[in-house]
Amino acid sequence: MRGWWQEITGLVLPVDCAGCGLPRTELCGRCTGLLGGAASARRVWPSPEPPGLPPVYAAALYGDEVRAVVLAHKERGALGLAGPLGGALAGAVRRVYAAGPVLLVPVPSARRAVAQRGHDATARMTRAAARALRGQGVPARAVAVLRQLRPVADQSGLAAAERLANLSGAVAAGGGRLPLLGVAPVVLVDDLMTTGASLTLAAGAVAAAGGRVVGAAVVAGPRDPEGRQEGRLDGG
Repeated sequence: MRGWWQEITGLVLPVDCAGCGLPRTELCGRCTGLLGGAASARRVWPSPEPPGLPPVYAAALYGDEVRAVVLAHKERGALGLAGPLGGALAGAVRRVYAAGPVLLVPVPSARRAVAQRGHDATARMTRAAARALRGQGVPARAVAVLRQLRPVADQSGLAAAERLANLSGAVAAGGGRLPLLGVAPVVLVDDLMTTGASLTLAAGAVAAAGGRVVGAAVVAGPRDPEGRQEGRLDGG
């Protein structure tokens, strides 16, 4: 019910740009451009890099406007942003793997967080990314096979090692769609990458279930302090 009401009110009430606040547009052209796409998606690394982290490509760098757009979709229920965010993710997916059919597996959200928000933001963006890829001729399918097995502490403020310990044993693959993991390579999907802990454990869970993870795609990632990033994402 909450998600339905959010979608209806977004259609009938004036909105401001989720990124910069420009009046009467949910996402302005400039902020749409900041989300990037296949041409601007680049490899990103956390520091330190956890062992087992697959190659991660980000559509954009984590900055003020991009952060605001991601949070508006996830925390404030601006569901119309799933399309642009999914389009940005599709560009990052194509940098990870563009050789044929691909499965997009979202990193699971905590059940409590999903209930509080009224929607699963990562799963919604993943489905939008799969639709965008199919529209570009890429056989893509969103497959939500990962689940959190137990509650975990809030990840904000935790260092990389603490996040890994917090999530250890908390994520596994399961459900009726599990056999699909043997059909095509897997690209993990998340909104952001900070320490890489969630993506590392998600990759391990998919591999344990027989899937082949070829990389991960995120909307935004950090600037690499060691200078390994493949070019700049801000156009400069």
